[in-house]
Amino acid sequence: MSDHELYPIGDAARRSGLSVSAVRFYADAGLVEPTGLNGAGHRMYDIDAIARLELVRTLRELDTGLDEIRRLLEGDTTLHGLLTTHLGIVERQERTLRARRAVLRALIKQGGGTPAQAGLMHKLVSMTDEEREQTIDDFWHDVGEDLDVPEGFVDRLRTMRPVLPADPTAAQLEAWIELADLVTDPGFRDAVRAYLQDAYSTPEARVLATDPFQDFIHVTGAPLMEELLAAYRAGEPPRSPRAQQAVTRFMEAATALSGTPLTPEVRNRMADGYRRIPGILRRLAQDEATSGGPVYDDTHGRYLSLVARINGTAPEDHHDPLPCAWIADAMRDAGPPHPRRPGTEAAGATVITDPPPANGR
Repeated sequence: MSDHELYPIGDAARRSGLSVSAVRFYADAGLVEPTGLNGAGHRMYDIDAIARLELVRTLRELDTGLDEIRRLLEGDTTLHGLLTTHLGIVERQERTLRARRAVLRALIKQGGGTPAQAGLMHKLVSMTDEEREQTIDDFWHDVGEDLDVPEGFVDRLRTMRPVLPADPTAAQLEAWIELADLVTDPGFRDAVRAYLQDAYSTPEARVLATDPFQDFIHVTGAPLMEELLAAYRAGEPPRSPRAQQAVTRFMEAATALSGTPLTPEVRNRMADGYRRIPGILRRLAQDEATSGGPVYDDTHGRYLSLVARINGTAPEDHHDPLPCAWIADAMRDAGPPHPRRPGTEAAGATVITDPPPANGR
């Protein structure tokens, strides 16, 4: 293709990806006029004109208006500025479509819904950040009012709240619709309140809700537990030096909450407690399933699950359960060293004739 060669309208249309009628239209509109006419009076286009026709086609595919294209071609705006403006338009349209998609999916999930429900869902996805914050604040105010739990516990629960990003996915919008619908339902608020009251009514459970214990679980103790789990994931035996160092640090921090020294008896009690955890969880699940009362998965657990989906922090489906038996073996006091039998010492070395206990204990 020569820079000075002129091409008939059919070639210009083919090279720019437009129809002949579209090329004529843009010429008549004053956007891309022909470079000249041939002897028969037919329109002819050079390379520059064909390039501008291709640009017009691209911009029209992005729904750019003719007036905007004219300003660009006349030099009143830049291509970068025009594309930046249209990117913002497309992104706003995308967010709107995602919101509509989330509402439609939620309505279909409910079996079709009603016009009133559709209007409510549109309102929920269109809330401002301040309105969402107020919705969650109102929920926790009602749940926590006169709730018989240790001071500060509800305030800590209140900090676990949804933060919808500026550019949420359809899944995050759907989770927000479900959560907002739940937290504004008086029945759900009563169920969460009843669950928390039942779960933390015993003296042992009330200890779990105190600030020192919660701080240990979620702040100071979390890295210590992670250090212990790292030894487990690395295949370390429970009695290995690495596992013992990690579990000792964890237990010392835990017993420091009550000022209790880490004695062999305390180690064994903690080990027994961890070994009982799987059975306790199974019994709790069975009790919740047969009690007919408020259960975790339907109340506070549902709230936390939706918050995690909205915040993008939902755990993976295939995460490992807590290795309670391994932790219990690591916690258990090993007792005094094995006694040396006569005749087992040679050249200053000690040989243990007894085999090591099973599982390294």
